[in-house]
Amino acid sequence: MIGISKLYCGTVEASDPLRYGRRSKDLPSHLLQFSTDKKPVVVWNVGRRCNLRCAHCYSRSADVAYTGELSHEEGERLLEDLAAFGAPVVLFSGGEPLLRPDLFDLIAFAVKQKMRAVVSTNGTLITTDTAARLRDAGLSYVGISLDGLEPTNDRFRGVPGAFRQAMDGVHNCLDAGVKVGLRFTITRQNVHDVGGIFDLVEREGVPRICFYHLVYAGRGSGLLLDSRLSYEETRATVDLIIDRTKALHDKGKPVEVLTVDNHADGPYLYLRLLRENPQRARDVLRLLRMNGGNSSGLGIGCVSWDGTVHPDQFWRHAFLGNVRERPFSAIWSDTSNELLAKLRNRKQCLKGRCAVCRWLDVCNGNFRVRAEAVTGDVWARDPDCYLTDKEIGL
Repeated sequence: MIGISKLYCGTVEASDPLRYGRRSKDLPSHLLQFSTDKKPVVVWNVGRRCNLRCAHCYSRSADVAYTGELSHEEGERLLEDLAAFGAPVVLFSGGEPLLRPDLFDLIAFAVKQKMRAVVSTNGTLITTDTAARLRDAGLSYVGISLDGLEPTNDRFRGVPGAFRQAMDGVHNCLDAGVKVGLRFTITRQNVHDVGGIFDLVEREGVPRICFYHLVYAGRGSGLLLDSRLSYEETRATVDLIIDRTKALHDKGKPVEVLTVDNHADGPYLYLRLLRENPQRARDVLRLLRMNGGNSSGLGIGCVSWDGTVHPDQFWRHAFLGNVRERPFSAIWSDTSNELLAKLRNRKQCLKGRCAVCRWLDVCNGNFRVRAEAVTGDVWARDPDCYLTDKEIGL
């Protein structure tokens, strides 16, 4: 992820992560991306069932009862292992995680193990009571997916009323004192709402928003042909995000804004700053190098509802092992798995533009699962890198 507000607006300096020694266990959550040890943030899909039908769902979830999910006892063993392994954050996801009855107990258990607990949800089930229970369980953050203003979001999510229910969830979190933010996946069908979402964030006092570049996985694979932005559209959208973030900060409203799943955003932001503020640009380049780019298979991992371990939450066809057979820590440490080993030494595997890009230490080859989805080759160029040949040094 690229912290637009951190980098462009200067809310984080290169000295900030250095002050903590850049160790995952010591860093505050907003600096975790700059750690040196890259202990994995683990996405746990606690269940597959969902009450919505989102067009881009990587898990192809539906509102049906699925079988084979990890039991409560298996979940506690997983969380104990993650904590002992040093995972700084566990992100409870789904499907819709709030459909799992023991979610609050699992959150509290993770917090007791001294991990940060985060929930990724569609927000429609967060009543006032639910928000209070999330707070009391010790949750650090709840990310609520909102993929446009009301008409756009409800079309995208396949259920009328989803927007209003999600906004009720946002308000209930704010009222309960639970840190909450929005998650917006950018497609051609909703990019026109980006400005309106900034208006909403400002109006409602939402402290954080993450803009996700589309990854072609699950039902998202079906969006490949008609939902991809052109490179020019992507550049214009990233510029708009930067401009609106700066405008909020200039008003004294320091909303945390990030872009996610396209590390070309880092060099793009740096090159813009180099024209506008060369002194700040130098500090930003140091932070981008600390970030290190895409971290699938190293700094982020995924445990599916049935215990299968994946290199990240989108790479559902890549199986590294199962926590019912071996602990996550053992699976994650076993580099006899060819894909895992290559992801951790990917620079020598990359092909095409990615292999010779001047920003390789900043981007780390971007999203390999996206390259595979489009070209069939894990190590081909990321097709959604929108930097020009000149910008990457060709």
